[in-house]
Parts: sequence; C-alpha cells; structure tokens
Amino acid sequence: METCHDLNMFKLNSKLLRIMALWLSFGHALMAQETPTAPEKPSDSASANRFWQATLGGGHYMVALDRISSVSRHKYVLDGALIVDEVTVDALGQSLARFYFITPISDAVKGNGAAAVVSSAVDRGREMIDKAAATAGAAVHEMVVKKFPETTHARTIEFRLLSEADLTGLYDSVRAAWESGRGRKFAVK
Repeated sequence: METCHDLNMFKLNSKLLRIMALWLSFGHALMAQETPTAPEKPSDSASANRFWQATLGGGHYMVALDRISSVSRHKYVLDGALIVDEVTVDALGQSLARFYFITPISDAVKGNGAAAVVSSAVDRGREMIDKAAATAGAAVHEMVVKKFPETTHARTIEFRLLSEADLTGLYDSVRAAWESGRGRKFAVK
C-alpha cells in the first residue's frame, strides 16, 4: 500500500533527478566559471598609440581605434541555464572580439529551493575543477567554454572574464578609447 509519505519521497527524488540532469547537461559551462578568492582590480591606462589593448587571463587582444566599427554590451540567456553578459568589439576586417562573463541562472533566482540545490552542486563542481586545474597547472576557470561545433565561430575571438566588474571595466575602457581616439591599455591580472 502506498502512503502519502512514499508519494512525497517519489516527488522529491524525481525533482532531484531532474536537477542533477540539468546540472550534468550544463555543468561543464557552470563549473568552469570561478571567481578568484582575492580579486585584483583591473588596470586601465592611457597609451600614446592609437590602439586599444586588453591583456586578460586567456590572452591578449589589440585593435587599431580607427578600425573599430562598433562597441556593444548586452545580456542573454544561454540554453535556459546561463546568463551571459557580453561585450562585443566589431572591427573592420575579418574578426569580431567577444568578451563575456557567465552567471548561472540560479544566481538570479534567489530564495528558490531548487536554485539553492543547483547552486550547491555547481559550487561543489567548481571545487573539483579548481583541484584538477591546480594539479594540472592550468587555468581552466579562465578558458572560454565551447562545445564543438555549435560554438565554433569563424573569425571570432573570444575571451572570458571572471567578474562582472572586470567586464564593466573593459567596456568602459574600450568605449572611452574609441570615443576619444586615444589609445588605452586594459589588463586583468
């Protein structure tokens, strides 16, 4: 005979299974994001040349100011699980630069019990990625997340930042350089 208690346990287990399936489906992108424990402020300084430069954990980008055709910032939801905050620098020629910061959508839904469970699982996944990265000597949390072939874009240069504040600093830097016509160097350490 089935009791009300058994039915509630079934519903709870079913909900947990769905949450875990979601975590496994999107966990690779969520776990790769890590906020540094002692964040350093990005540096932004004027430069004598007519270039905007960005030195980030994932590499270096440089563009001539007179080649920039647009600078934009926007947010979107990716696969129903991530909020992507993205700065795009479009330059005349053959490439588009994209700089982004990823946030799990569960962070935007505070107070939700399911979101707390997912957030806890993601935090545990981040710890595991950090341990593996430390062992391998790689900065996995700074790397761009791609899923071949869906996220492979020809002529696109991508960088991932680890904080929204760094992304805001980058956007302010490139916009100021482009509007003034004076070079700038932006760096995140």
